[in-house]
Amino acid sequence: MYADLLHALPDVFALTNFAAVIIGVVAGIVVGAMPGLSATMAISVLVPFTFGLEPLVALGLMAGIYNGAMYGGAIPAVLLRIPGTPAAVATTFDGYPMAQKGEGGFALQVAVVSSAFGGIASAFALMLLAPPLSRVTLLFGPSEVFWVAVFGLASIIFLLGGNPVKGLISACFGVFVSVIGSDPIYGNDRFTFGQLEMLDGINIVILLVGLYALPPVIDLLETPLKTDGINSSKLGTESIWKALPRMNYWKTWLRGSFIGIWIGILPGAGGSMAAFMSYNEARRTSKHPETWGEGEPEGVAAAEVANNADTASALIPALTLGIPGTAVAAVMLGGLLVHGLQPGPMLFRDNPDIVFGFMWQFLFGAILLVLLGGSLATNSFARLLNLPRPLLGSVIIVLMLIGVYSIHGRMFDVYLMLGFGAIGWVMDRLKFPLPPVVLGLILGGFAEENLRLALRIGRGDPMILFQNTTSLILVALTIAVIVGPTLKKRYIDSRKSA
Repeated sequence: MYADLLHALPDVFALTNFAAVIIGVVAGIVVGAMPGLSATMAISVLVPFTFGLEPLVALGLMAGIYNGAMYGGAIPAVLLRIPGTPAAVATTFDGYPMAQKGEGGFALQVAVVSSAFGGIASAFALMLLAPPLSRVTLLFGPSEVFWVAVFGLASIIFLLGGNPVKGLISACFGVFVSVIGSDPIYGNDRFTFGQLEMLDGINIVILLVGLYALPPVIDLLETPLKTDGINSSKLGTESIWKALPRMNYWKTWLRGSFIGIWIGILPGAGGSMAAFMSYNEARRTSKHPETWGEGEPEGVAAAEVANNADTASALIPALTLGIPGTAVAAVMLGGLLVHGLQPGPMLFRDNPDIVFGFMWQFLFGAILLVLLGGSLATNSFARLLNLPRPLLGSVIIVLMLIGVYSIHGRMFDVYLMLGFGAIGWVMDRLKFPLPPVVLGLILGGFAEENLRLALRIGRGDPMILFQNTTSLILVALTIAVIVGPTLKKRYIDSRKSA
């Protein structure tokens, strides 16, 4: 398995593939530097434009954008105390006070080096853990794969946090969308409402762009950007190589990387939780905790290393089991499906060069952060904050419309995307989580196919789903995921009332 990892390395160094990673990192930093935009939205807009590209080129763009955006969020967090991405909230605690003291340039240098360290650690975790896990999942049959899909849906619903009922409704909506179209066995129309364009089902790209890209753009146009922060033209121009000897944060980087990787593997946790946990742990073990929150560079390092260490690690369950650890991983699963790559047990066997090349691209994307982010963050990217928000929102909307129309060359897809966008906006306002919708669409058809196949093998006997140890273990895990949060909440409430 690891021989395939080395075999895929030359493909990554092909000119187009490596250039895709570079372009993705630059674009990701730009996106992350704009408050209100996110890696999830950027990748959602990008996916339609990758149809004509080779899979490795498209995945390289996604890997680069993911790495770049997670660091890019630190730029407005330091300069304006506005987190460019949700995971950059903890970066504002010490980054903005550093900028007020005239150390904004150094804060950004600490952020980019810490982000690169976390991204590299995360990429190595993906390389080391995903191959053996995929080998185990190759032993799964239809009934086991069905229970993996059910476990994935349960995990994202009940471990995502917030209201489980809303998570369940979101997942059911995604499953409903997955069954629209022709029945795969009998050919009957299902929920097409007489529209011929829906016979082939709903393209996942249309759903992704509508749900994830349109609501943030609407918010972008609604919310004016305050510009009373630090003037980006007054930042220091110290070279990152001169600033590097001042960064003696190895313990913080190692601890934060471990926390970020662990959080990334957990479904639904994400970089925000990793950043807060890493920040709190680093502050707890600091010799001078009283300086934290007043411009402590180690606080920036702790937050940034953790929110980047969950990038590639979130793809470990996504690539091997089809269970994304974060919303961005869920969107990336959609990108894989667009190129005919089914996430799950068979991916590593059928497409080893692509999946292992994707891992290398994550590693190189993290390394490129130091070269691209370090030299450009205090210059070009910081000045992107001066762009008018209406102009930025208009450009994104145009790209969305062009990208969706280019899928099949019909306006029906555009109208469908706008409809999903309206649904996504309402769900966002009502605090309904969006990742269960995407996972419901991805796993809904997958679960149906394997369920029907298992029942055909068992000649209609539903007990075929419970006849081996692996299935029973997955059933037990699913029940634990569903019941666990409720029992934990009751235990905490009883302790408080005692």
